Amino acid sequence: MFTATVYAQGPQETANRAEALRVADVWLDSVQTYGHIPAISAGVVVGDDLVWSAGYGTIDAAHSIRATPQTIYSICSISKLFTSISLMQLYEQGKVSLDVPITTYLPWAKLQPAEDSGPVTLRGLMTHSAGLPRESDSPYWSGPDFPFPTQEAIRAKIASQSALYPAGRYFQYSNLGLTLVGETVEAVSGEPYAKYAQTHVLTPLGLNDTRPYMPMDLYGKQLAVGYGALKRDGTRDTVKPFNTQGVTPAAGYTSTVVDLGKFASWQFRLLRTGHENTLKAPTLREMQRVQFMDPDWKTSWGLGFSIDHRDDHTYVGHGGDCPGYQTVLSMRNEDQTAVIVLDTGAERPGPFAKNVFAILDKRRDFKFKSPEPASGVKLEDYAGRYSWQPWESESVILPWAGGLVLLTLPSTDPANEMTFLKPKGDDVFRRVRKDGSEAEEFKFQRDASGKVTGFVHFSNPILYEGPLPSAGMAR
Repeated sequence: MFTATVYAQGPQETANRAEALRVADVWLDSVQTYGHIPAISAGVVVGDDLVWSAGYGTIDAAHSIRATPQTIYSICSISKLFTSISLMQLYEQGKVSLDVPITTYLPWAKLQPAEDSGPVTLRGLMTHSAGLPRESDSPYWSGPDFPFPTQEAIRAKIASQSALYPAGRYFQYSNLGLTLVGETVEAVSGEPYAKYAQTHVLTPLGLNDTRPYMPMDLYGKQLAVGYGALKRDGTRDTVKPFNTQGVTPAAGYTSTVVDLGKFASWQFRLLRTGHENTLKAPTLREMQRVQFMDPDWKTSWGLGFSIDHRDDHTYVGHGGDCPGYQTVLSMRNEDQTAVIVLDTGAERPGPFAKNVFAILDKRRDFKFKSPEPASGVKLEDYAGRYSWQPWESESVILPWAGGLVLLTLPSTDPANEMTFLKPKGDDVFRRVRKDGSEAEEFKFQRDASGKVTGFVHFSNPILYEGPLPSAGMAR
């Protein structure tokens, strides 16, 4: 049985994580504000629990409804995970094979083959190694109307399309490929694809706000309005809602941070316990194992799942990129931690999720070296926003491991741009160098009431600007 090293849940570990999440909360708030991203919703899962979630910005065209963890977004290609799970249920039942020609199940799915190619298979389709072109032959990623093809149009066009490469030769991301996986689910199960996914995957997992379509009755109320890329004048245009029609298995789902948190927890629990639920644990493990590696030795994929190895950790999940919406679900099975970030706009949130992981890891591994920080210091007195104008936009200070952390915003690499301050007593702190030794002094100042008003650094006063929100707020 697979054994996971679950992120510790003792009181000290929980407190450490809470400090990290407070920094992540403040940083994500700055990402939304300085990037003029209309809405961001985010969450962190540890084991069975969504331990933190928040929303930033607004979700309607009038900018009056706040984003929350319950806000619905198009999750676009994260849809591929639900499609792949649907297919693998049929695999478990012995109804499909991953390595026979796709025409075994879809006789009409006959592209013009590449020279010296083997057959296009379900394994090749789920790993994006079948050599297929990226899309069905239709301009559905072009605005303003995004004319996604129907199932009938996709079937009618496919015979005139040609494979790009021999099957199994290169990685080529393909929405057409995962669309054919969904078509296989429909053909083999005898149920319409969306009905099958709803009945056999979404409902059993309790994903009540995840749908294989865009719920337009909730548009601008709970379903966020989509926006385009930031323009030169600092504004964004709204993006028309779209119907993915025949491409639904690859890109048509909508969901929330809360539901994707449940989805991540289900996977962690299945791998941890081995108790069958919707899928068997060995099946999910196989889906999250590298099934294809591109010759560049950089791009690897499982059965539906993207797989990324960095800094001695492996991350599985998927991102989503649809008109007006950008999303990511990234899971680290070794400590059963997942980060979810959903936004409206054109800013890909993969780097946002990486930075949240990095902040969590920074706090988990951090300890001030001897001499120990002064005890009895009320660190919360110093928490807040500080002005470095005109040199920097702002800095934030928060409690961290018995001392303080200072982070200048905006930041694209927050975990590596933190400054740590060790308390010495009497409102005096010293910056800590990378080797743990102490450097220059930060002397905080107070008014007659005892409230912190700023600090002095190298003889220069830096003023306190205001308080910060607590981590875990759904704003």
